[in-house]
Parts: sequence; structure tokens; C-alpha cells
Amino acid sequence: MTDIPIAPAAPAAPLRRLGRFAANPLGIVAASVLALIVLASVCAPFFAPYDPNLIVLAETLQPPSATHPLGTDASGRDVLSRILWGGQVSLKAGSIMIATAIAVGVPTGLIAGYFARTFDGVASWVSNLLMSLPEILILIVVITSLGSGLAPTMITLGILASPDLFRLTRSVVINVREELYIDAAKVSGLSDTRIIFRHIVSVILGPLLVRCSFVFGLAIIVQSGLEFLGFGDPTRPSWGGMLSSAFQTIYRAPELVFAPGMAIGVSVMSLVILGAAIADSLGAERAPTARRRSTGTRRSTGTPAPGAGPGTPQEGTPQEGTPQEGTPQEGTLTTDVGQTPADALLRVENLRVTYRGEDGTSNAVVEGATLHVHRGEVLGLVGESGSGKSQTSFGILGLLPPEATLSAARITLGGESLLGRSERELQRFRGGRMAYVPQEPMSNLDPSFTIGSQLIKPMRHQLGASRAEATTRAHELLDRVGIPDPVLTMASYPHQLSGGMAQRVLIAGAVSCDPELLIADEPTTALDVTVQAEVLNLLRELQRERNMGMILVTHNFGVVADICDRVAVMQNGVIVEQRPVLELFADPHHAYTRMLLASTLENAPPRSRHGVRREVDS
Repeated sequence: MTDIPIAPAAPAAPLRRLGRFAANPLGIVAASVLALIVLASVCAPFFAPYDPNLIVLAETLQPPSATHPLGTDASGRDVLSRILWGGQVSLKAGSIMIATAIAVGVPTGLIAGYFARTFDGVASWVSNLLMSLPEILILIVVITSLGSGLAPTMITLGILASPDLFRLTRSVVINVREELYIDAAKVSGLSDTRIIFRHIVSVILGPLLVRCSFVFGLAIIVQSGLEFLGFGDPTRPSWGGMLSSAFQTIYRAPELVFAPGMAIGVSVMSLVILGAAIADSLGAERAPTARRRSTGTRRSTGTPAPGAGPGTPQEGTPQEGTPQEGTPQEGTLTTDVGQTPADALLRVENLRVTYRGEDGTSNAVVEGATLHVHRGEVLGLVGESGSGKSQTSFGILGLLPPEATLSAARITLGGESLLGRSERELQRFRGGRMAYVPQEPMSNLDPSFTIGSQLIKPMRHQLGASRAEATTRAHELLDRVGIPDPVLTMASYPHQLSGGMAQRVLIAGAVSCDPELLIADEPTTALDVTVQAEVLNLLRELQRERNMGMILVTHNFGVVADICDRVAVMQNGVIVEQRPVLELFADPHHAYTRMLLASTLENAPPRSRHGVRREVDS
């Protein structure tokens, strides 16, 4: 069966977003009003009929007329001219404040949310401290010390407003960093900087724009308020200063309040509406995606894998007779714990992964795992949900969450140790020398970027290829993995592909940089039976063509029999048996392995509760 796109390729992202924004009438009106205000303020030297500070005592408090369209104030100054020039002050004030708040709050929020650890704690403490300070008192001190200049005042306000943007950015990044497509980007070899600016910044733009529009409006209100209270420069035309003068003559000329008041209100309202409209146009295309569990384990479906036999042990479903707690049952351990063949491509010895519980105790999810993979060999890693299969894989890849602790006697790839390396050093291995094919393909593709963009970037980064070379190679890979129209697929977004096509795209991306080791974690879980068989055949063919070593994480013994050369059986974080596939099927040594094999109903009489327990206990 051939998968085809379920929708035609979308137009370019900027055009699509512009079209979505154009469909929002409130956004168009707000943008038009704001553009008019900005244009009038910037061009005030050309549009203003008079000098804003020109005092004509003979023309005080005149009503609107052809000479003075908005009248004059108590000093005989033209109100229209002062409104136009005052807009410059408000726009400058808002620009300085929002630029300062973004420069201080957003980068720190990105770093704190993405890397966490010590910087997160320190930055959060400083943010809380700034939020607790009395802003008015600090502004009075600054104005008293540095004068009523616009820049010092608004920079101070920007610093005091930065915790708002910091907390927003940090909270969004913390959620986004758990997305599976972030793990996929790491496995492809992209650096943390590239991941942050390519995948994470695009997510925070929407909420950040909304908040920035509020902060910009707040800057206009606060600056106007300071001018109203007399903390500004009296020679500087401003909307707040005009309001202050108007209130002094409120009984003789109440209409003087309307112009500056309307200017402030309309500007702030337009900013807020425009920010929300732009955020809607940016964020509407992002679909919810699967995330890692915060407990340190990866997301599992909890449902039978498509194509699994009726008796195949399913993820998240304890089998009768299966020990759920404690150590594995007694049996013959056929793994050579503590030593692996020196000529193996991948050597893992005594791997241990632990998580610290709320009571301070360490909980080991992988305990002393030892395994190896030769070039051109497929190792099946089998066990029930929670047995430690995925944790072992992510430990090898260096993708465990920060709260996990990893230790091992040895983890080497091609003779080079992976232990003790920094994240930057591990990026040299990931994507280039070892790759990863995840389950849930739709969740591992970033919905904000086209398929072509997500395939080309890793190749340009890892292989140093030009855009044209990477594009040609991507077309060839998509054709090789069975995509009927590579050009159309390259221009498509993840939501426009079927599950089978998305999985093929991930496989193409995994092998795009010619890895030596491929780790496939339940690669057929979300696919139907026919597509599952096609994907397994494709994986096997690519593995043989490129002579890769491969670890296939699965709970389906049918998949193991079809594609694997050797199999390692895990129970409660321990590899209890590791042997060639034919030998293990013919004569399983460990009781847990016999129980897993006995759970298959194909060509076997129906099981009973007592029958399974007798098999396990035998």
C-alpha cells in the first residue's frame, strides 16, 4: 500500500501567515490605526502646522478653528502640533522600554528554561527580587539622580518589566523542551543554539508578542503618568504633559482633555489588538504534539502496537504471571556481564540509570545493562513497558532528562568513549555517527517547518553540504524510502502527511548523514499492519545496504523474529537474557523469556491463569 499526502502542499509560511492575518478584521483596523499614529508622529516636523513650544498669549484657550484644528491650550500653543510631536515621545519611550525588557528577559528566560540547573535558580531568584521592588520609588530615585531624561527612566522601567517576559519565556520553553521533536533535533546533531533559535523561538513568538504589546502600552501609560505628575521635562511636548495642563483648566476648557486622552487610549488599544492578531497568525498552525513524561520515562502509548499478535505483550498492560516489582525471577543469565567483544561497533557495559525520588532515594530504572552491537547486525531489545528499554537507548544517545543520573563502566562507539563528554562533543556523534528513529512520527516533526527544511538542515550542519547538494540528497533519500513524490513532500508540512509517510521521512532523516549505529524505538507502533511490514522491510534493507549496526526496541516478538539477529530481554531494568534469535526461540533459558514467548497465542492452545503461572514457575 502506498501512502499519499492527505493535502496539497501549503504556500510559503510568510504568505500563509500574512493571509491569516489579513482575514482578521480587528487586526487590520488596529494595524492601520497604529500605522497612522506612527506615520503622523515620525513626520511631525512636516505635518505639524506650528512649533509645539510656540507660546502666543493672545491666543490662549481658543476653540477648534481653521487656524488651529484642535484649538490652543492655556499658553496659546497649538494642540494639534503638540499631539503630533508628543507621539514621538511616547513611541520612543515604549521602544526603549520594550527593547530593554526583551534584551534582559527573553535571553535569560530561554537559557533558564532550556538548560535549567543552577542558572535557572539564580535567574528566577533575581526575577522575583525585581518584581518585589517598588517601581515608583525606584523611578523617583533615578529621576532625582539622573534627571528627567527619557532614556534613563525608560531603561529602568524596562529592567523592572523584564521579569514578566522572563517568566513567560521560561514557562513556555520548559513545556517545549519536552516535545519529542526537540529530541529528534538533538539526535540529528543540531547544537543547542540552533535548536533554541530554530525550534523554540518560533514557539514563544506568539505569547511573547501578546505580552510585548501589553508592555509597550504600559510604557506609554507610565511615561504619560510621569509627565502628568510633573516628573518629565516641561519643555518636551508629551501626551501626559498635555493632560496635566488640560486638568488645570478643566472647568474653562474641558475639551482639551479629549485629544491627549484619545491619543493614549487609541494607541494602547491598537497595540494590544495588533499583538494578539499577529500572535494568532503565528500560532494557529501549531498542532499539539506528544511530550516526554516528566517522571523521566518517555511517552508510551499504553495501547497494543498495530500488527502485534493477540498474545503479544502490550505496552502498559501487565501480563498474568509477570512479576511487577522486585528483582527479576531466578533464571540463567546468558549475558556476559562486564565484558563485550573488543571488535563490536557499540559496547555498553554495566549501564545504570537512576532517578531521585521525592523522598531523596534513588530509583534505578536500568541496572547493570551490558550489550553490544556489531556492524551489520540488528539487536532486538525486548521487554514489557517500564522494563528500561527506552531508558537504555536514551542513555546511549545521551538524551536522558536532567533529573536522570547515568553511570557505566563503558559506552563506546567505534572505539571512542561516549562517557564524560560534554553536550557539544556528543552532538558530533548524534546525527553523524549514531541516529535515532522514534515512535509516534507525527510528534517528532516540528509543525512549524516544512519537511524539506527539517531534512536539509541536519545535512548542511553535519556534512557541510550546500543547500543545493542537501536538497538533491534529500530528494534521493525520500525516493529511496518509498515516497512517491519527493518534491511535493519536501514542500509539505507534517500535518499534510499520513503516519506511514511521516515515519518514512524520519527514517530518511535518520540515515541522511550515513550513521554507523541506528537506534529504532518502537518505529512501527503508530502504524497499521500493512505499513508496519513495509517500514520494517525498509529498515532492514537500509541497514544491510549501509552495513549499519541497529538496535530495535520493541515488545513484539514477531518483529524480533522478522528482522533481528540477536535479542536482549529486559526485565525491571536488567538484561536477563541475550542470545541469537534462533537459539532464544528454540530454547529460552530464563523464566521471564519463557513467559513472554508463552504469551503468544499463535498456533498455540488458549492460555489459562494457572497455565501461565505454571510456565513461569517451571
